[in-house]
Amino acid sequence: MLFLLIIGLVTILAQAVLLRELVVAFYGVDLIYTLGIGAWLVWTAAGALMGRRHPASGTGRMPLLFLPLSLILPADVVFIRGIRILFSGVPGAYLPFAVQMTALSGALLPVGLLSGQLFRQAAQDYAARGRTLAAAYALESAGGLAGGFAATLFLSLGVQNYMIALLCAFVSLGAACAGWKKSGVGFRSALAGAALLLAFLWIAAGAADRALTAWNHPNLLVSRDTPYGRMTVTQQGSQIAVYDNDALSFETEGTEAEELVHVAALLHPRPDRVLILGGGVAGSVREALKHRPAHVDYVELNPALLTVVAPRMAADSRESLRANPVHIFLDDPRRFLAGAPSYDLILIGMPEPESGPANRFYTLDFFHECGRHLNPGGVLAFRMRSGENFWTPAQAQRSVSLYRTLKAALPYVQVLPGAASIFLAASQPLPHDPALLESRLEARGIAARLVSGPYIRYLYTNDRFAQTAHLLEAGSAPLNTDGRPVCYHYTLIIWMSKFYPSLASFDAATPSLTDRRSTAIFLGLPIAAAALFWIARRNHLWRRTLLAGLAGCVGMVYETLLVLHYQVKSGILYRDIGILLTGFMAGLALGAWASDRCVRHGGPWARRSLGPLAIGGLALPGLAIWFRLSSGVLAGLPEAAGLLVFAGFLVSMTFAYTGLEGAQDQRIIAAPRYAADLLGGCLGSVAATLLLIPLAGMEATAGLMVPVSIAAVLLLPPGHRRIG
Repeated sequence: MLFLLIIGLVTILAQAVLLRELVVAFYGVDLIYTLGIGAWLVWTAAGALMGRRHPASGTGRMPLLFLPLSLILPADVVFIRGIRILFSGVPGAYLPFAVQMTALSGALLPVGLLSGQLFRQAAQDYAARGRTLAAAYALESAGGLAGGFAATLFLSLGVQNYMIALLCAFVSLGAACAGWKKSGVGFRSALAGAALLLAFLWIAAGAADRALTAWNHPNLLVSRDTPYGRMTVTQQGSQIAVYDNDALSFETEGTEAEELVHVAALLHPRPDRVLILGGGVAGSVREALKHRPAHVDYVELNPALLTVVAPRMAADSRESLRANPVHIFLDDPRRFLAGAPSYDLILIGMPEPESGPANRFYTLDFFHECGRHLNPGGVLAFRMRSGENFWTPAQAQRSVSLYRTLKAALPYVQVLPGAASIFLAASQPLPHDPALLESRLEARGIAARLVSGPYIRYLYTNDRFAQTAHLLEAGSAPLNTDGRPVCYHYTLIIWMSKFYPSLASFDAATPSLTDRRSTAIFLGLPIAAAALFWIARRNHLWRRTLLAGLAGCVGMVYETLLVLHYQVKSGILYRDIGILLTGFMAGLALGAWASDRCVRHGGPWARRSLGPLAIGGLALPGLAIWFRLSSGVLAGLPEAAGLLVFAGFLVSMTFAYTGLEGAQDQRIIAAPRYAADLLGGCLGSVAATLLLIPLAGMEATAGLMVPVSIAAVLLLPPGHRRIG
């Protein structure tokens, strides 16, 4: 029992540590999370299947598996931080995609295999004592719940990721020590050596963490793991550079802040009230003050930017944050806007829509909220990386989507093309006479390194300005909404086209194609699933394996939908997301525990009803999520967490049923059922994140799970079959 709890805890904690390291190693690309989770589930499934034909009772092998795990975890962190050096990467450039995937798979392979082996062995040992696979799954899920809570707590307390890896290693070593009395001299010596090594690593953890980070940042000043990513600050001469997950966020000698602020502020005759949503430390506050506003509100999501980065900035940037008109708020921008006053100028400095959470700052819902807080004649502005002279189809589609989304909220939109295009919007016509903007620049006495009279004339009179306006007006692309984050999908295609140029011409989601694709997916997938289930229902092995895989797949889709919906509507505070994930793990544990109790202590009716109730109920979370999404009502934390507990409960009951149906040897079925569940989860995670949600939207994805789940009724055993 204790081993199963420890396996769940260590597995989730190690997964959090390694995925965070991999995202940093590959410059914060959100796709790495999805691919990493998929690879983790595949390797864990492979580990569970290794040696499954020869189940052995007794706990003698468990310490032999925990010992290498305790040493591999810190070694894996070292390997991941050295990936770019080991594979001869050019500093600041991406490794070839195949190399990235090889390194990612290699980093997750040893821990994944050991995790699968550990669960298989522990579940078989538990079954040998007369217990069920459902009970083993409940205990492992309970341990996973503790691991998810610990990962969230450590990050909120400021514990560095390297230290979390060492803590996880110590837990594994403690589990390995359970074999001390029954082991020989060789194993005891290995345990003692591992304990001494980990103790040394713990003592030198601070210096080692800094040295490992300095491999990729030779001019390192400071590095901190925050709930929003790893923040690294370097200095060379007078230039300070800030990296977010090793991707350059800004540097003190750049001109991005002044370009955005001055171009937007000059469109307003007198911007007295200014709202800056992110990016203030990068210079937006400093540049905004040059227009002498009466009031500046700066909203920052990540407190570490103010506590770690701001004190190391140049004197003028530090002083601007302490100026009298400036008021700093540590809050989520969408939450802040809900109770904010009106402004003459709103500047969006949030990360580009490279992930589901970041996309929420560029949706129709958010732009509507910004427009509601603009005074008459007020201006909304943000920057978006693009091509200065040529846009690939994916870049054009993303720009058209943003343009149409912005115009649906604010009728007058200008786009100034460049290496980073500036999007400007207002409820009243925007001036486009460069002479007027030049006169305002001169009257306000603004001195800037880039923005000048000739530069403003260049922006509005070069050929690209008119060409871009025509392209955006004539183009067609879906609106970017909270429910359908298409810009996130476009961004992934743009990133993938760096490695596979043919993808640059891929037209991802024009409205007509998308409607047909959505209809085909919505109708075709349930029909195909029903046909597959009908064919498989006569073979008991296929039937139960498919059902376990379906439980994992549908469960991951439900989890992705609920977490993304809460992130979009209520913010991306890591504490809240941790509670949500913990809720899903709690549901998994409760569902498996209830199924085990039903079989062991329930009557004949309860045992006969378990399968129909579990499989029939699998569609209920999809209906509940669809209703919540279609209603448009804000989901609070208790409701979102409750839905996750409900979804996890029914998913776990369905999985548990696959191990309880029929009088089977629980030791033999542990590995294949667990592997099928993991592989199904891998499929659900990848499909929901990369295909279903971006292309069909969250509502359609939730609705799609309902007929697919109902079709699973075909996997109930034909005729009467005893349970337990």
